[in-house]
Amino acid sequence: LMAWYGARGVLDESVTPGILIAFPIYISMLFRPIRFIADRFNTLQMGLVAGERVFRVLDTQEHIPDEGTLEPKQLKGEIEFDEVVFAYEPCQNILNGLSFQVKAGKTLAIVGSTGSGKTTIINLLNRFYPINHGEIRIDGKNIESYKLTSLRSRISVVLQDVFLFAGSIMENITFDDPDIDENSVIQASRMIGAHDFFMWLPGGYDFQVNERGANLSMGQRQLVSFVRALIFEPDILILDEATSSVDAETESAIQFAIERLIEKRTSIIIAHRLSTVRHADQIMVLQQGAIVEYGSQDELLSVENGHYRKLYDHQFIHPTVSS
Repeated sequence: LMAWYGARGVLDESVTPGILIAFPIYISMLFRPIRFIADRFNTLQMGLVAGERVFRVLDTQEHIPDEGTLEPKQLKGEIEFDEVVFAYEPCQNILNGLSFQVKAGKTLAIVGSTGSGKTTIINLLNRFYPINHGEIRIDGKNIESYKLTSLRSRISVVLQDVFLFAGSIMENITFDDPDIDENSVIQASRMIGAHDFFMWLPGGYDFQVNERGANLSMGQRQLVSFVRALIFEPDILILDEATSSVDAETESAIQFAIERLIEKRTSIIIAHRLSTVRHADQIMVLQQGAIVEYGSQDELLSVENGHYRKLYDHQFIHPTVSS
């Protein structure tokens, strides 16, 4: 409309060509700061929402009582759950009277569908949440009798999603702890077969990692987390879906690392890939917070139409199943 009306004005000489050209330019100059202000207002709103979340976290009061007195320098690692009931929300139990025992130095594998309570067991063992009923014991003593820092310092957890900080490989392994020297890190890396992986990187252990490990493969990130777990010499080791996102090329190296990690220490392995649990002494199958099967792999595979047998057949597809 402006071009049509302006062009008519130019023809009858009521509007000059300069005014016709300048008018849209002035309109653009008018709307640019308005758009700028609107964008900044949106950014301000996003900042207020994010700030509210941060302040809510900062204002959260610690609700896990730390009244324990035991501070052992080392644990045998015997774990026992005795009729444990737990719910994140009232009347929605995640664990329903769960009872099991892991002998010192043995490995327990936990398998089950999503939401069956596998990760909840790990959270409760580290005392991230108080249980509703029952008792959790380590070396025969209620975990509430241990000081929180002492208890958690003897447990190492390797998660599926490894968080790496911007810095060198060495700094990411030691967390810049002055008590851990370079030789200890190299020795731990050699023990689980990660040393060669790190030495292939430009600069070796001085290779600079991007935030969240963006310039490393998933397998390399997991190897860093394994060395982290080993360097602090834990008495109890927990692997929570540690191989679910690893590519096939590095899976064999990860499997070797797991074998060395669980050697001579109490271990709990949570996995969807059943190849990870083949070295476990006992396997526990969870469903809706309750144990449906418990035993060695051979025992569970001998159960016709058992839950573990179905999972195993689904992943490895025996010829008898395919036929």
